[in-house]
Amino acid sequence: MLNFPSLQDILLLLPAILIGLTVHEYAHGLAADRLGDHTARYQGRLTLNPLAHIDPVGFLMLLLFKFGWAKPVPVNPYNLRGDPSRGMLLVALAGPASNLLLAFLTAILLGTGLTKYNVYFHYIALYSLQINVVLAIFNLIPVPPLDGSKILAGLLPGQSRFIYGMETYGTIILLLLMFTGVFGRILWPLVSLIIKAFMAVATIL
Repeated sequence: MLNFPSLQDILLLLPAILIGLTVHEYAHGLAADRLGDHTARYQGRLTLNPLAHIDPVGFLMLLLFKFGWAKPVPVNPYNLRGDPSRGMLLVALAGPASNLLLAFLTAILLGTGLTKYNVYFHYIALYSLQINVVLAIFNLIPVPPLDGSKILAGLLPGQSRFIYGMETYGTIILLLLMFTGVFGRILWPLVSLIIKAFMAVATIL
C-alpha cells in the first residue's frame, strides 16, 4: 500500500525538491560549459531557475515516492575537450556530486542546531538532506538515461554502445526495480547510511 504525503508534507517537500533538482541539472550544465560544450547555455539551461529544469513526471515521482528526475540538460559530447567518454563521465558525475555536497552542507546546518528555532525551516532542512541524498544515489544507478549509465560508459568505453543501447528499456527497468521493491531494499538503507555519516561528521565540525 502506498503512503502518499499529506498536504503539509508536500509544502515542506517542495523547496527541497526544487532546490535539489535545480542544483543537480545546473551542475551538469556548468560542468559541460567548463569543458567546452555550451549547448546548455545556448538553450537557457545554465540557470538556477527551477522552471527551466523541471520534468513534470519526474517531479511528481519525487514528490510521491521520494525518487525522481529532472529534464536532462542537453550535452554534445563531441564539443567537450579531450576524450568524449571521459568528458561525459565528468559531466554526469557533476549532478550527483552537487546533491551530495548540498546534503552535506544541510547536515552541517542541522548540526549547528539553528534550524530548531523554526520548526518549518527545520523540517525543510531535514527533507532537503534526504531528497539530495536520494537524488544522488538514484541517479548513480547504471541504467540509462540516469547519470550512472554515463559514468559506467566512461569507465568502460568498450561497452558504451551496449550501455547506451539499454536506454530503450531504461524506463521499464527502473519501473520494475521500483514495483518489485528492489529500490526499497537497496536504495533506502544506503540513503540512511549516508545521512547518518553526514550528520556524524557535521556534529564534529
